[in-house]
Amino acid sequence: MDLYLWWHKRNDLLPLVGEERYQVRLAELLSRAAPRDLAALGLGCSRRVDRACRAPEICGQDPEPRPDGRTYRRSGPVLGACSSFIDCYSPHEIRVRFNGDDRHSAVMLLRGGPGRALLWVDGVPVLEGEWLDNGGYWLAERFFVIRIGGPDDHPEQGYTSIGQWLHDIVSLLVYDAELRIPYVLAPGPTENWRDPVVEVRDGTVRVYVDEGAQAASTPDREFPVGAPEAG
Repeated sequence: MDLYLWWHKRNDLLPLVGEERYQVRLAELLSRAAPRDLAALGLGCSRRVDRACRAPEICGQDPEPRPDGRTYRRSGPVLGACSSFIDCYSPHEIRVRFNGDDRHSAVMLLRGGPGRALLWVDGVPVLEGEWLDNGGYWLAERFFVIRIGGPDDHPEQGYTSIGQWLHDIVSLLVYDAELRIPYVLAPGPTENWRDPVVEVRDGTVRVYVDEGAQAASTPDREFPVGAPEAG
């Protein structure tokens, strides 16, 4: 109900709290919401991003468990809520992405372009002031991965005025939601990350220059990650 009122009373609240405080509170409330809450709010989803959810009752159901007891990944027209939600109409351009078991969520407010985009993971602001891509994804149900602005002094760096994303060579944010640790990975002069791929294997995060390098098992970068605390 707090989220519903904050969302639908925006025009009344903005003069009282200001744009910045409104956005922060909105992100906090979105971070506490379940998929069914976002469907009821009227955001678009994996099924149809260009309009409000037409069947929020579907998102009121939980997905069927897999044989190992874990929930199925939410995506597309399957029983249960979608894993991602999108706002096409408000001044905030919201993106919300849940991991597979809904324990973690990433909330982005994109209005104003990549230089002013804001990201929260599990209600915590992450990497303020960086250029953010308009997407991101969950890896191994624990790491949120998103492209960020690459180094200006990289010898292969280039820029374009087409679309919102301006950097040819990108850096990466890999956020460990279990330990709340952000890993900011910038390519070196010989690492040409135009379309980098990230994977987690045997407790190690590996960054590849592209899918071909991943297939050849030749990472540009790798580092170990800590184990989550028990409980």
